[in-house]
Amino acid sequence: MDQTLYFILLIALCSVSECVQRQYHFINELKNWTEAQRYCRENYTDLATVDDMNDMNELNKSVTDRGVQYVWIGLQKTGVDKWQWSSGEPVLYLNWNAGQPEGRDDCGMMKNGQWEDLPCSDKRNFICNNRLFFVDQTMNWSDAQRYCRQNHSDLVSVRNHDENQQVQKIISSHQLTGSHVWIGLLRVRDVWQWSDHSDSSFRYWKSGEPSLNKDGENCTVAEPNAQGQWADVSCNQTYPFVCHEDKLILINKNLTWSEALRYCRQNHVDLVSVHSGKRQRRVMNVVKRASSAEVWLGLRHSCTVGLWFWVSGETVCYENWAPGNGTGEEDCERTVRSGAVQSGGDQRWISLPETHKLNFICSRY
Repeated sequence: MDQTLYFILLIALCSVSECVQRQYHFINELKNWTEAQRYCRENYTDLATVDDMNDMNELNKSVTDRGVQYVWIGLQKTGVDKWQWSSGEPVLYLNWNAGQPEGRDDCGMMKNGQWEDLPCSDKRNFICNNRLFFVDQTMNWSDAQRYCRQNHSDLVSVRNHDENQQVQKIISSHQLTGSHVWIGLLRVRDVWQWSDHSDSSFRYWKSGEPSLNKDGENCTVAEPNAQGQWADVSCNQTYPFVCHEDKLILINKNLTWSEALRYCRQNHVDLVSVHSGKRQRRVMNVVKRASSAEVWLGLRHSCTVGLWFWVSGETVCYENWAPGNGTGEEDCERTVRSGAVQSGGDQRWISLPETHKLNFICSRY
C-alpha cells in the first residue's frame, strides 16, 4: 500500500470509542461494608469503583431489584488528601521548589522550572495541554482550567523531566522567567478512597452529601432509584452491594511478547490495547502490582510502513511514549520491536526487543 494512502486511512480511523472498563455484578445479599468488600475480592475484583457517568450508568443498570434502597460501593473515608493533574491523572513525577508545597494552598504553578502551591484565586498566565499552548491572559486557576477545556484539552500536565523542561522553555520564550504560571496541578482535599486503590476522582454525591458533620459515616452507598447518587452511611449497616470485575488482568509471568500474545488469546481475549487516557489510567493502576520493570502491551512495530499498531486492529491514536520512543525509526535489521509500559516512574510506553521476558496485561474486551 502507498505510504501516503496508509497515513490518510490511519487518520480516518482515529475515532476513539470508550468501552466500559469494568463489568458490574449486583449481589442481593445483606452485608456490612467490610463483609461486602471481602466477598467481592474473593469472587470478583473488588467492591465497585466508578470512573465516570458511563460507569455509573452501567452500575445502576446492574441493580436488577428496584426495591433496593441502597447498595454498597467501594468508596471509603480515609482522611488523606492528595495532588493530582486537572486531567485526573495521578502525580507521579514531582518537581517542587524547596519548602514546597507549603500545605496552605490548593493550586500549582511553575516558577523557574519548579513548582509552588499558591492561592487558586491568584490571576496568572497559564499553559494548556494542546501542544503546550501559552495563553497570554491572566485568570484564576479555575477560569484557566475552564478556558483550556473549552478551547484546547486541559491545563497542562507535567509527567516527567522532559515535559517539565518543555513547559519551562515556553515560559522563558514569553519573557516570563521568574514569574508564576499556572499548570494543571490541583490539591484534592478529598478524604475518600476506592477499595481497589484506584486513582479515580469521580464523585456523584446526592445533594447535602457527604454529611461531614456526622461521625462514623465512613462508607458509601448508591441509591438506585435516585439515578444511583451517593450518600455516606455507617459501615456497620447491612445492604446489598455491587462488585466489579476488571477487564484488564496483570499476568505475573515473564514471557516474550509473542508468548504473552499467545497466552492472552488462549486464556482471555488479547494483549491490552490502550486507545484513550482513561484506558491508560486503568493500565497504570494494574501495573503497580507487576514484578517486572516493564510490562508488555499489545503494541507492535511494522517495519513495512514504519508505524506502530495495536494487535487488536485499532490504530495508535492516543499516545503515551517516553521521550525517544515510538518514533517509528526502529532497528528492523536486528529484531522486531514491541511496546511495553513502565511499571514504575511515570509509567510511559517504551520500545523493546520482543525477545525480552516481561509480565503482561491481558484484556477481556
